[in-house]
Amino acid sequence: MTSTGSDSPATPLLVSTPADLRSATTRLLERAAFGRGAAEGPPSLGLVPTMGGLHEGHASLARTARAANDVVVASIFVNPLQFGDSADLDRYPRTLDDDLRLLGGCGVDVVFAPSVEDMYPGGEPLVRVGAGRMGTVFEGASRPGHFDGMLTVVSKLLNLGLPATTADYRAYFGEKDAQQLALIRRMVLDLNVPVRIEGVPIVRDADGLALSSRNRFLSPEERRAALVLSKVLVSLRDRAARREPLDLPGARARVAAEDLVDLDYLDVVDPVSFTPRGQERAGEALAVVAARVGAVRLIDNTFLPAVA
Repeated sequence: MTSTGSDSPATPLLVSTPADLRSATTRLLERAAFGRGAAEGPPSLGLVPTMGGLHEGHASLARTARAANDVVVASIFVNPLQFGDSADLDRYPRTLDDDLRLLGGCGVDVVFAPSVEDMYPGGEPLVRVGAGRMGTVFEGASRPGHFDGMLTVVSKLLNLGLPATTADYRAYFGEKDAQQLALIRRMVLDLNVPVRIEGVPIVRDADGLALSSRNRFLSPEERRAALVLSKVLVSLRDRAARREPLDLPGARARVAAEDLVDLDYLDVVDPVSFTPRGQERAGEALAVVAARVGAVRLIDNTFLPAVA
């Protein structure tokens, strides 16, 4: 695996075009392969797709990729196809200099930060990846078209990052966006994309709030109110561990009791298909929640212990 060889973090190589990305990763992979014995196998490339506005949750993705791969690439691209509201797109944080420092501190080798024209050279794509039924429930119901846009850009990034030389290939996504992760895994399976998808656990602040680029927009009062989301998830997880009824209506009422929180959904689903499980479940399940806190939309989830 590569190393900066210095006490201070290296600045990642910043590239903006697909050609430069391919050139940089090929050079680094060939360097990593030089002198390897046959028993060591091929070098590996880890891809960490992001939209920027990075925080410790993204750092966890980058560090996980760094620990497992010879070459690590992170992408920063605010994808317009994922935003139904142009105001939300404009509001999304763009913090490239800070993002580069964070990624450099995690040992990322290359940062791919394309323009919209670099990603969509023919204009808005006429052909997109469809999320199907999984893209119409929960987040997909609340944000129509969001998952089609997400899968379209992720498929492009996975293809753009595909090693041009012999190498193992992995991509890293946070488990906080559980439905997104499930859809990406399904897309890779259904379309035979030659990459291994790795989920990385949720990173939380000390108060339990899941890290999000949108948390910076919460007022102190809104942040305190938002803690009810992680608290109800912990309560559901504890009930499941004790084999008690989950009491989803009671959990929803607890969220609704917070004046600053507007609940979108709180449910228990199959973690692979996102089919609702409800109160009756067998095997591992996922509790998912989404709510608007003030003007900020937040999501969170937790795995529930399997019931024999």
